[in-house]
Amino acid sequence: MAEQPLSRRGFLGAALAAGVVLVAESVPVTAYAAAGDVTLTAGGISLLASVGGRLAIRDAAGVTRSAGSKFQVKDSVTGIHNSIGGTPTLSALADGTPAIRMDYTFDAAAGSTTVTGWFSVGTSHARLEWHVTGAATLVPDGFLFSRAIQAPTAADDYIAITQWVRDSGGGIPFEDTLGVAHTSTWGSLHGLFLLDRSKQAWTNATWIHSPGVVDPAGGWNSAADFFFSETRPSATATIGRGRELGLDLTTNRDFNLFDVAGEAMELTALVANGGAARSVSLELTMRTFDGAVLAESTVSGSVAAASTWQYTFSVPAPASGIALAEVVVRSGDDSAFARTNLAVLPSYDYQAGADSMFGIANYPWLLRPSADAVLDLWQRVGINLVRIAYDGGPGLPPSAFDARGMRHNIELQPTLGIPDDAATAWAADKLAVAAGAGAGYFEVGNELNRPFNTGTAAQAYFDQVMRPVFDRRAVTGDTVKLMNNGLAGMDKPWVENFIAAGGWDLIDAFAYHPGRGNFTPDYVPPGDVWDTGAAGTYWNFYGGLKQLKVLMAEHGQKEIWLTEAYAPTKPNSWWHDTYRHAAENVLLTLGLAKAEGVRCVCWYQFHDSVLGMPQVADPDNVEYHYGLMNRDLSPKPSLLAYANAAWVLDQATFRGWLTFADPRTFGLWFDTPDGPAVMLWNRADGYILNTAGTRDDWHFPAPEMWVDPWPTKTPLTVAAGATVREVDAIGQARSLPVAEGKATLTLDGAPRIYYGLIPHPSGLGTFTLAGCRPGRRLDR
Repeated sequence: MAEQPLSRRGFLGAALAAGVVLVAESVPVTAYAAAGDVTLTAGGISLLASVGGRLAIRDAAGVTRSAGSKFQVKDSVTGIHNSIGGTPTLSALADGTPAIRMDYTFDAAAGSTTVTGWFSVGTSHARLEWHVTGAATLVPDGFLFSRAIQAPTAADDYIAITQWVRDSGGGIPFEDTLGVAHTSTWGSLHGLFLLDRSKQAWTNATWIHSPGVVDPAGGWNSAADFFFSETRPSATATIGRGRELGLDLTTNRDFNLFDVAGEAMELTALVANGGAARSVSLELTMRTFDGAVLAESTVSGSVAAASTWQYTFSVPAPASGIALAEVVVRSGDDSAFARTNLAVLPSYDYQAGADSMFGIANYPWLLRPSADAVLDLWQRVGINLVRIAYDGGPGLPPSAFDARGMRHNIELQPTLGIPDDAATAWAADKLAVAAGAGAGYFEVGNELNRPFNTGTAAQAYFDQVMRPVFDRRAVTGDTVKLMNNGLAGMDKPWVENFIAAGGWDLIDAFAYHPGRGNFTPDYVPPGDVWDTGAAGTYWNFYGGLKQLKVLMAEHGQKEIWLTEAYAPTKPNSWWHDTYRHAAENVLLTLGLAKAEGVRCVCWYQFHDSVLGMPQVADPDNVEYHYGLMNRDLSPKPSLLAYANAAWVLDQATFRGWLTFADPRTFGLWFDTPDGPAVMLWNRADGYILNTAGTRDDWHFPAPEMWVDPWPTKTPLTVAAGATVREVDAIGQARSLPVAEGKATLTLDGAPRIYYGLIPHPSGLGTFTLAGCRPGRRLDR
């Protein structure tokens, strides 16, 4: 697997469709046809096709492991149509390879739809293709084929097959998807259907989503490959391609998280070889958040043809923080690489309980390795509330959170522009769902303020959604509190129109989503009218929050809920955060929210992924990159920053902003059980992030996680107690020297927490640090 991007849609089409099969000892394909049945046999596998459309996949012992008989098409006009039969014949592919041809039949409702299947075999491999023709209204993304797994010994799974690539435009590497596998298990034997693209949400025990692609000769082609193997899906895919090296990394801990310094962090590299036997070298480099090299190691090994070899590196866990590991496998001119993060995250005994500000915006939908493991981690990092939970809804039921003492709300989406009686019925139904779920708050809708910053949607929302829900609650006496729909951005015109309509009196809490582009969280754009375009200043954090506070000062206080806050890390995109900036911005976002009295911040979201296609790498999709965790379930620095904020602010009380002689130095003073905690940063380098290079497109060559992005260092000498402890964005602590009651801090654009300083009033309503004396700025 060379370190170059492959077409994300070209994997199966270019490699497997070209006839590449497992590179084991060749076993001739045999074919047999009699009494309406057709059989193809190769090493380790056979196919049996029968009248009616049945296709059975059998293992080396002739045991049927999968059986299906139908193909499904979708038409945008006439709907869904399933085949009702099929006739197999012994035939051949264009290159002479023996194949089964299956001509499916449909009822009259399917119109001119025709589906022809072509099935062939190689060693432990079956190639399944369907050619579809019909009306122009056919929807190729809606194609599915049936299969029923026979007597599995474990639940089927959905596994994304990925590779790491270097960005040709410069910047950090990233994962791309080579395909997705629907996997099955029978003891030590594994089987998988491998497709270029397939949605988990459209797949079940009967059907596999198998979207079609345009055939230049007309119609569409849908394809899947089936493999038997005894190794991991990623290695099976590499070997099945019949060329190059593949690499897969795992560790000895869930989520790659360790508890204390010195624990053995075991990183296992599984090398898959899709070609002839070869010798390989395996190179490990592991760096900390600050760039220190934790480990460098090279080992040699050999891997047989069409086989795997693995090696486990062991590195003592550092005292705290995160480490980025990269492993490269080389053999001659061929190489592959993979990355993952490992981190030390101690447990913490949170005390805030129902007063906690820390929530998560999505229900937990990616329950790997288990629901308990995910909830354990949520509580470990301080998550106390989930935004959405109800019986029969997505994610876990309310009882799962009740059992752990976690609070839960609900958000349900209405439709604007429906008749009044339908709106009234929706309000009654969904309020009953909210009350039945035991939700503390009902967020009535999500981002219904389009077009942004115009206010035009506010009246319809008030009339058709908020008023009916409020009136229904008055009738039922339910105690659930009401929030407006979580606005996309702090939409001042929408809020003003909602207030004018009378909406302010109907809500117990105000919800919005402070979207943010390449601005630091404390950035307040100039002017009163902000651009709402794709790169507009409307998408800022602190400016919108201050706007809201002004409106509340005039119209009355409400609880503020940030029901989606985020720091997306789309790779090499100037509008989005780098991994390091994201961690810094998570901490500062939560610090500012606490300072402004925000009732709860629900972080969006926990894992990188898109619902319906979990863990399918998609570097081009912004929505994919919002997680606190990476696709491979390892932690981003953002996760540690969230936990750090939850520790520091758990029982904190905000005392005030700190002011300094240097107007570019800022500070927040919190009282905590551990004494005053002061968050400090300096804006000598400005509020706009990722400014290097041109803006011809969205590309920005992002620096590695361990690269310090702040060139200007500003010293600040202050009075101090006996000890001063500095805590960076991800919770790494160090002691600063104190001499003659003074300590010198070095500030830049990254927020840091300090204990042992002496905040105090400096005037009427102002505060500063005792003994402040600015030093000489050090420009890098």
